[in-house]
Amino acid sequence: MSTFSFLLEGFRNLRTTGTFTRSSPALCRAAIDRIDFPAAKVIVELGAGDGVITKHILERLPADGKVIAFEVSPDLCDDMRALNDPRLIVAQDSAENIRHYLDQIGADKADHIVSAIPFAALPEDLGKSIVRAAKDTLRPGGCYNQVHYSLKTKSYYEDAFGEVETKRVWANLPPAWVLYCMR
Repeated sequence: MSTFSFLLEGFRNLRTTGTFTRSSPALCRAAIDRIDFPAAKVIVELGAGDGVITKHILERLPADGKVIAFEVSPDLCDDMRALNDPRLIVAQDSAENIRHYLDQIGADKADHIVSAIPFAALPEDLGKSIVRAAKDTLRPGGCYNQVHYSLKTKSYYEDAFGEVETKRVWANLPPAWVLYCMR
């Protein structure tokens, strides 16, 4: 998907994309910080968009690892499928259904979860339900990293995980936050 096409997708579906621009390389690096890649077998990505963060994950993921990337936009899912990586499972589905996809690949838990879901644009009950599902399917010691453009929904992660560390990423348009939670 071209930058212009991504911009149009953002305008058409801001509620699900959460932004008009792709994540910068600096934001992508911050989003996957704290992931123990050598030991990671299953990484779940929520709100994967066109796969810009997914590509960074795949670059560092071991050959025997899997990424389950959730996205609700059919066009953005097509972009991710075009990455043509056998380690990538594109789940065109709600992130509430993490358990179902882990079961499909025979995984008890995800090692790490990265999310760029725009929770501020979703109903509060749905957002909290997704965060709880993420926590419930994350292995002890695993990290949950959330990309946001505001801290409006920080309480979702505090309620689920307790302590939340935040990092501001200025080298992104617009500047963004990454919230780090450990299970």
